[in-house]
Amino acid sequence: MTTTATAIRHPLSPLAAVEIDSFRSTLTAAGLVDDSTRFAYVTLVEPDKKLLRSGVPVGRRVSALLVQLSTAQTREVVVDLESAAIVVDRVIAAVDGHGPTFDEDFALGDAIVKSDAGWLAALAKRGITDLENVRTVSLSAGSFGYPDEVGIRATRVLAFHSQYPSDSVWAHPIDGVVAHVDLTNQRVLRVMETEVTHVPSESGDYRDPAVRGPERTTLKPIEITQPEGVSFSIADDVLSWENWSVRLGFNGREGLTLHHLSYADDGTERSIIDRASISEMVVPYGDPTPTHNWQNYFDVGEYQFGRLANSLELGCDCVGDITYLDAVVADDFGQPTTVRNAICIHEEDYGILWKHTDAFANTSETRRQRRIVISFFVTVGNYDYGFYWYLYLDGTIQLEAKATGIVFTSGHPGGDYPYASEIAPGLGAPFHQHLFSARLDMAVDGQANAVEELDAERVPMGPGNPVGNAFTRKVTRLRTESEAQRLAATDKARVWTIVNTEKTNRMGDHPAYVLYPEGQPTLLAADDSSIAKRAAFATKHLWVSRFEPGELWAAGPLVNQHPGGSGIGRYVQGDRDIDGTDIVVWHTFGLTHFPRLEDWPIMPVDYAGFTLKPHGFFDRNPTLDVPASIGGHGGRGEDAPAGDHCAHHG
Repeated sequence: MTTTATAIRHPLSPLAAVEIDSFRSTLTAAGLVDDSTRFAYVTLVEPDKKLLRSGVPVGRRVSALLVQLSTAQTREVVVDLESAAIVVDRVIAAVDGHGPTFDEDFALGDAIVKSDAGWLAALAKRGITDLENVRTVSLSAGSFGYPDEVGIRATRVLAFHSQYPSDSVWAHPIDGVVAHVDLTNQRVLRVMETEVTHVPSESGDYRDPAVRGPERTTLKPIEITQPEGVSFSIADDVLSWENWSVRLGFNGREGLTLHHLSYADDGTERSIIDRASISEMVVPYGDPTPTHNWQNYFDVGEYQFGRLANSLELGCDCVGDITYLDAVVADDFGQPTTVRNAICIHEEDYGILWKHTDAFANTSETRRQRRIVISFFVTVGNYDYGFYWYLYLDGTIQLEAKATGIVFTSGHPGGDYPYASEIAPGLGAPFHQHLFSARLDMAVDGQANAVEELDAERVPMGPGNPVGNAFTRKVTRLRTESEAQRLAATDKARVWTIVNTEKTNRMGDHPAYVLYPEGQPTLLAADDSSIAKRAAFATKHLWVSRFEPGELWAAGPLVNQHPGGSGIGRYVQGDRDIDGTDIVVWHTFGLTHFPRLEDWPIMPVDYAGFTLKPHGFFDRNPTLDVPASIGGHGGRGEDAPAGDHCAHHG
């Protein structure tokens, strides 16, 4: 069936291509689009949650940023699709940041520096004169107080040498030189240099047999089959699996979003999360030299995750009985484009769910855990990131971020340089972090939620603890937004509990979900640094804000060249009450990366994430009804058991 711009769709369904076409046509008819106009953050305006719950028909609205390349003017627009009316049209002040990077920025930055005498001289000093073998990357500039970068779209250009067309250029950084470029007026503002002049020459082409060696022949095939098909279904963007229900969304900024995540408990649909997404991530680098000290990339706000999503392939990115979903996003010109197989959905066996051998009853019972996986992958320059949402049979929710790709490289100055690893002769990889912000619009059994901090606590020896063995836990209710700015504490086994303040379980306690952080370091840059101002979200593991519809982005709506003070830090300035109301939990997690030799020339996956587990949400183990055996192979030999062999009763 053909979808029209006015066809009835669920208010949270991702934008269809025809809706994006209608949106652009409305703006063009109003004279807001010309040859210099580029589109960013084209996304559905999600309607107010109260309207959604009321069942009142809700129209579809689309928002975007329109950026004029010729003037660097940025304007926010919102169009009502049904009436084809522009309901918001406002110009954004330059001090409030610029739109994200565009595809043509890379080609433009390349052309600008390759016609600049100062930059060419800096390359010649490093022995590079063959420009046809020079590959440049135009990167987000940040905000460092340069007066000549106010009111323009700025970029930083680094260069790499290519020894042959399919070479891995990251092995050959032309380091010690960076160009600060004005994209608006198409000129080089300044060329910054250091004493690093060598260009590493060793190949990093991991596809080259001379580098990787002969491929091993010892791995035997693994086949994953589900002969009766999958246990889940998808209808109207709603995924249903083993008591779970979740509406799937996708947009060009965040990529995958989850909505109305709920669990059917004894026939009752119980809500857990209204909306979940990766709201932002930042990659701050720790090399203080002027050619690298500006490097900090906001991969959601500056580069747009959803538009960088990979088209996944069976047998490579996903293995088993896979269901793929396409995603529609808008390109720089406001035209719809389809990312084929952007979302991967499949089931996985996950080992033991529960098990017990009882000598008194002469019974042995084993059940196997299973999870459903909802994932997508993005490539942002040299790095690749996968985001995997897991839903388990027992009500557990987990997010796992997978980082792979190629580490950003530099020319290593030699010796015990304290800010980068030498990963090949003369080749450096600066220390850096990957810090993600998960935005979790919680709805544990409804909207009346609160957050408690739970710490393990030692008890001193005394009359109530005569042999000193006792320990307990300390529970602290976080009642305001200022109280709910917290750091993890692994020495205290610190977790955060999201409780429903109005309902109780059969023991009279409040049903809850517990957030288990990994507790890795937050932002390591100095407190008064530019990046600390721009990525305030990354300075705490936990923030809690009172729900407000427009507060979606951890680093603020506009990130590129923003001086800081936006995002979650601004959202909580009012110090609103968060005790027993509609709240949003913002969780910072990630990796601190000191690159290893083993990370070169391509990095094996590293992992980061968090877990949400039910705590008193259910009155008992919700998986007692899982059958003892659901297919599977017992082993290779003739004695391999078959049938219902996971339950034994004497």
